[in-house]
Amino acid sequence: MAAAAALPVDAPHIPVLLRPLIAAVSPVLGTWMDGTLGAGGYTRALLEAGADKVIGVDRDPMALEMATTWGAPYGDRLELVLGTFSKMDDYGQDLDGIVLDLGVSSMQLDQAERGFSFMRDGPLDMRMSQRGRSAADLVNDAEEAVLADILYLYGEERASRRIAHAIVRERAISPIKTTLQLAGIIEKCLPRSKPGQAHPATRSFQAIRIAVNDEYGELISGLEAAERALRPGGQLAVVTFHSIEDRMVKRFLQARSGGSGRGSRYAPEIQHELPQFTLKSRKAIGPDETELAENPRSRSAKLRVAIRTNAPAGKTDRKAIGMPLLKGDY
Repeated sequence: MAAAAALPVDAPHIPVLLRPLIAAVSPVLGTWMDGTLGAGGYTRALLEAGADKVIGVDRDPMALEMATTWGAPYGDRLELVLGTFSKMDDYGQDLDGIVLDLGVSSMQLDQAERGFSFMRDGPLDMRMSQRGRSAADLVNDAEEAVLADILYLYGEERASRRIAHAIVRERAISPIKTTLQLAGIIEKCLPRSKPGQAHPATRSFQAIRIAVNDEYGELISGLEAAERALRPGGQLAVVTFHSIEDRMVKRFLQARSGGSGRGSRYAPEIQHELPQFTLKSRKAIGPDETELAENPRSRSAKLRVAIRTNAPAGKTDRKAIGMPLLKGDY
């Protein structure tokens, strides 16, 4: 089984928590859906581990273009869908399992022209689907208060107001068009990071990317879609990379498994008479020392796995499970 989870050495993206994920959902049987196909690491591992078929979904056209090459040996065992995982139940029903790997992939970060990285100069884009409003549109058009809320609520950036004010001041002089231009504005607002600390622009770039791609809205809708698409006994495995995502997944699964779904101690508790999921483990699974040495990117990753029951699918109180909600429109 461990060999089945290995990836080619030329893979452009190293999927995190791959070995523990395959171990947690084994035996891998039937039809699975990879709602975040990317470079195909999880999909290939599932096919090699015994899945009869995997439906690979991604909103990034580049991911599907790549899959036509590496996926060719799998024939009709691999089905490719250009779409969002919030509509998973439109692409498959009675699934035996669903995998979601949230966030941005290494291959997207490594392409300067995609505009995701503050380490490479490129157009301020960040659109996973390569359609719709870009990061440049958001940075140059949103009101200062909305920008500050995005940076604080989506990126947990404490200097959000200072950064938003600096952005508005700079864009009044000339439009902010590139990643390094924006990163430079942010760096001037914050003390220089010490060796080993994250780049000053990390949280702001994360927040803007999340807003551009509506990642939190997609996550909640995706969890609901997975609930509708899984058969009783089907498994849902979700890998998150930062605290807000993990909190949302954790509270969703707690609420759906008959536990507390309250967003805070002051909010009403949500209970379901018939739980839609049972948890495989109350605690999230993290990387072991071997994976941390092989892939430092995995240090913040968490895996949560749950099993679908036969209860009817439910609705979600987004505020109660910790989804950050903006007051203004952007």
